[in-house]
Amino acid sequence: MTADMRFDADAAQQAAEVVRRHLGPIDEPVLAIVLGSGLGGLATRMSNTSALAFGDVPGFSAATVAGHAGRLIVGGLAGRPVIALAGRFHMYEGHAAEQAGFPVRVMHALGARTLFVSNAAGGINPAFTPGDLMIVTDHLNLMFRNPLVGTLVAGDMRFPDMSEPYDHALSALLREQGSSLGIALREGVYCGLLGPTYETPAEVRMLRVLGADAVGMSTVPEVVVARAMGMRVAGVSCITNLASGVSPTPLSHAEVIETTTRVASRFESLVERFVAAI
Repeated sequence: MTADMRFDADAAQQAAEVVRRHLGPIDEPVLAIVLGSGLGGLATRMSNTSALAFGDVPGFSAATVAGHAGRLIVGGLAGRPVIALAGRFHMYEGHAAEQAGFPVRVMHALGARTLFVSNAAGGINPAFTPGDLMIVTDHLNLMFRNPLVGTLVAGDMRFPDMSEPYDHALSALLREQGSSLGIALREGVYCGLLGPTYETPAEVRMLRVLGADAVGMSTVPEVVVARAMGMRVAGVSCITNLASGVSPTPLSHAEVIETTTRVASRFESLVERFVAAI
């Protein structure tokens, strides 16, 4: 990131115009979707799609992490217009918090007012097993970075209320759709850490005491930016592995991708039903 790069409302509008020039007119999306590691297969269920590589969107960076295709996709899902990010970029790749949250500003500039975030996460709650899907009910920001630091961005709230970062009504809708599909959804608190190392057993014990049910290295900057703009947010974590110390097995990104591949069909069906029901 160079010193002259901006990630404010004007930059988001300019990026949105570039997207429109490449992809043509875009119907106002009922949902903006951020797909985490290994969860980008939802794009195959979308219809009438057009896509743009992250590197072609001003302010975006090319995806560098396995399981992140690095494309902005517009199209239909369950017969309704959506916009999706197949992948994301992370602060551990060297990006500032405001850049990690910038794609949400661009999707807002393209008309989205509701955000769905997903991620791959390690399970801290001992009741969880790899392959579980967890509705995110709250989060802990232990990245020690906030994308809103600095000059107030036009349209943002200076002090956003975070008493309900994940919309209760949207979470209830996820529960309903999970039940209709026979998917037993977990619920819990997601903790965002900077990464890129996985957590030590001592850190996991600390996070459990602090109230975390799952831990990962993303999502929080996106949600903070969305709430500052007044967007409603829902989120789901795919529990891809048991966190360090919960299981004796060493952690690896390969395990993350393997688990998300295994649960992809359930995850995609849930999101598709959720979009239809909004």
